[in-house]
Amino acid sequence: MFSVTVRDHVMVAHSFRGEVFGPARNLHGATFVVDATFRRAELDADNIVVDIGRATAKLGEVLGELNYRNLDEEPAFAGSNTSTEYLAKVIADRLADRVHAGELGEGARGLAGITVTLHESHIAWASYERAL
Repeated sequence: MFSVTVRDHVMVAHSFRGEVFGPARNLHGATFVVDATFRRAELDADNIVVDIGRATAKLGEVLGELNYRNLDEEPAFAGSNTSTEYLAKVIADRLADRVHAGELGEGARGLAGITVTLHESHIAWASYERAL
């Protein structure tokens, strides 16, 4: 399996519901380093996994929809704990939508999957992997 990973970051505010979250139940900020890994079994006709420039631009576009926002106030997240794991899925799904719409180029239609990893810090991160 071949893969290409692009990286960006996003800054959000949010809070959580539930005893398990302790002090994170209060409104707080989070800055995530975000890696998006695109996978395919065989390279495309240009011998690439995906156009890195397009992948970088689309990741930035998806993150731009979240950046500097209080996720507690976003209708898309109403009633959801926007945990690191949950946000990784949201970002992966939004990237998948762009792949399916052809926004990463025709060659990207041959991608097998996407993995999105959100790094909370140098010692903790979470990922979501999905097929395309």
